Amino acid sequence: MRRTGSMTIFCALATALASIGAAEAAPRAVTSLPDGWRFIQADPQSAETPTLDDAGWQAVSVPHDWAIAGPFDPNAKAAGENGFLPSGVAWYRKSLDLKPQPGRRYYIEFDGIMERSGVWVNGHHIGYRPMGYVSQRYDLTRHLRTDGRNMIAVRADTSAAPSSRWYTGSGIYRHVRLIETSDVHIPQGGAYVRATAISDGQATIAVTTDVQNDSPVAMAVKTEVVLTDPAGHEVARTVTTPTSIAAGRTMILPVELMLPRPRRWDIADPARYRATIRVLAADDTLLDNEDVRFGVREARFDPATGFWLNGRNFKLKGVALHQDGGAVGAAVPVAVWRQRLTSLKAQGVNAIRTAHNVPSPEFLDLTDELGLVVMDELFDQWNVAKTPEDYHLFFGDWHKRDTLDMVRRDRNHPSIILWSAGNEIHDTAYPVQAKAALRSILDIVHAADPSRPVTMALFRPNVTKDYDNGLADMLDVVGQNYRENELIAASRQNPKRSIVGTENAHNRSNWVPVRDYAPFSGMFLWTGIDYLGEANRSGWPNIQNPAGLLDRTGRQKISGMERESWWSERPVLHVVRNADPGAAGPSTDGAGGPNQPVLPTMIAVATPKPKVALFDDWTPQDRTPHDETIEVYSNCQQVEAFLNGRSLGTLPINQDASPRRWSVRYAPGEVRATCRDPGSESVSDRLRTAGKPVRIELKPDAPTVGSTFDDMVYVRARVVDANGVTVPSAAQKLHFAVRGAGRLIATANGSSVDHTPFPSPDRAALNGLAVALVRGAGKGHFTVTATADGLKAGTADLDATR
Repeated sequence: MRRTGSMTIFCALATALASIGAAEAAPRAVTSLPDGWRFIQADPQSAETPTLDDAGWQAVSVPHDWAIAGPFDPNAKAAGENGFLPSGVAWYRKSLDLKPQPGRRYYIEFDGIMERSGVWVNGHHIGYRPMGYVSQRYDLTRHLRTDGRNMIAVRADTSAAPSSRWYTGSGIYRHVRLIETSDVHIPQGGAYVRATAISDGQATIAVTTDVQNDSPVAMAVKTEVVLTDPAGHEVARTVTTPTSIAAGRTMILPVELMLPRPRRWDIADPARYRATIRVLAADDTLLDNEDVRFGVREARFDPATGFWLNGRNFKLKGVALHQDGGAVGAAVPVAVWRQRLTSLKAQGVNAIRTAHNVPSPEFLDLTDELGLVVMDELFDQWNVAKTPEDYHLFFGDWHKRDTLDMVRRDRNHPSIILWSAGNEIHDTAYPVQAKAALRSILDIVHAADPSRPVTMALFRPNVTKDYDNGLADMLDVVGQNYRENELIAASRQNPKRSIVGTENAHNRSNWVPVRDYAPFSGMFLWTGIDYLGEANRSGWPNIQNPAGLLDRTGRQKISGMERESWWSERPVLHVVRNADPGAAGPSTDGAGGPNQPVLPTMIAVATPKPKVALFDDWTPQDRTPHDETIEVYSNCQQVEAFLNGRSLGTLPINQDASPRRWSVRYAPGEVRATCRDPGSESVSDRLRTAGKPVRIELKPDAPTVGSTFDDMVYVRARVVDANGVTVPSAAQKLHFAVRGAGRLIATANGSSVDHTPFPSPDRAALNGLAVALVRGAGKGHFTVTATADGLKAGTADLDATR
């Protein structure tokens, strides 16, 4: 009887393998689906049906954020939280020429649909997801037509507003792809690669692969794993023994490989390896495959000494970032993030907090590539609301699946060093409820990714007694927003606590305690880049929160200059004009300067900003002699300042990181500051007095740009005088145009109150500056021009690639 049973199983497996062979089992096929979509910003009846006539709908490509085109409206339903931009229901449809083959599975994967999305194929509803940030994959297989004529329909609904405290975008705003696999395959997020032991001579690489058997019979399956180094050379290989997986079941297949002489992923050397995972039948027929980029690194938080990476102890000099890309909205090309993140890293930033949601996969690919460590945040609310229509309505039903999907998607990224379970969660006012929710999230994260700790951004923990009632000590790393001295006190109260500032203001009074207290792992500024929305407290006409080190065009602000002088490890020197040195520092978050109180961020956002007193120019409105202050941000030990070539003296660095200042009587001409440290005498900066505006100067960030969605170049316009000095009072309306193999995508100036739609070719200069965002339109050459009344036109020539 046993022999007969064994023969029956063997015959079934052989039949299954023969079926796979007949179908010519093939590697996984991934096809991007950017084009051929039809779009309508409305909610028509029967929009999901294949027979609907959508000829009158707009042709679009995805990623696509329809709301960023505007208009800005003071009566917008989502109000200032959403930057006074529109919200509502929209539909997308795409025909899919796809004939299903026996033994194959077909999935459509969306990296993000904002929000409350539904997906249909050929009129069949195949999925719904309330959260707009989570990636989602749906199985199309059983609903596909044998003649290959298929229709995908997607409903995206942001009409329940406000559902967020910042601009979220609307529509299919991230990438979409079709994935074809065998019936036996790796499910979404099913491949996990991590280093479990690392030495200079060897690293142990643990690879766990979920294999799902959707065939009608049991299958004998094995996995082959090949590791290649950053140069593409094979460095390790192994194959598991066959394992039988029952029909309709999923099994985890673990394996370990020894990686010789590992090159560690680090912020200065972000080296990445590749694990090629192949799922094989017992006879070596290929069933599925997946490539995973990973890094080998040791990251840990120590209660006594803070953060460590690969044996080095240093402060996390971080910034929080929302997901919008300024003029492009929530559908952000990789090139926009590359410009922004590269600029932030050049200022000394080494860490990013994804506030307050998981980012796009390509954002994390970029932090892996650039060497920026990441706090990946999951939620902005649990069961208690912050806005009437936010995720609290869905947390109870969806947080477990959302948490698991988000962690499984992102856990292979070496840049991620810390998960955050939530930001300023208001459930903490109800400790029993909060602890239950936190325990649920912690259990899921630790099971899916045992390699990383979990924190959360505690909200007024001394008020809700989080440090006394046990909630804070459920966290692997205790995080708190603002009030750095409270977190230091919590550390001293319980020296076993690892601590990190999860959100912090820009002032010296916020930075110095972090800098000088060894257990403080670091801080994350609010915020790294100005962002759309959260203007409900400042109110119309404001459309943004201007608290960044960079403005929305990616340009460094004065607050970024000062921060660079504190955080950069290379010699830094910036000179500015301070028209009122007793009134304000460079902070733009409402937290004030040296003589102003430090305000909690929620109050600071609502507080009118002090009159701007800091200027990146030597062109005051009053050109007669008067008192001015030259202010220098520098990490040089000695700095000498000059006015029109006359030395004003040398000043040493201040221990409290405050700027160096020279009081002078204003005279037009040139202010210059120079580092006097041995070997750094070439580090200097200058300001020059501007004359009347004469012409427009255009300068692209790069001379060449591609033609895909993720390609983009900023062309930066300056209104200058006859000597090429930017005229800070210039506010002319610039008209941008593109001729040749290029496209104008948007224009911007970083203003809080400019309501010109971003796709407009017309943009007023702000402080003499504006930008055009362009990309290629196929291989060739193109010219960008900017014109304005009374000014000589500017031109910039670029080359486009496909």
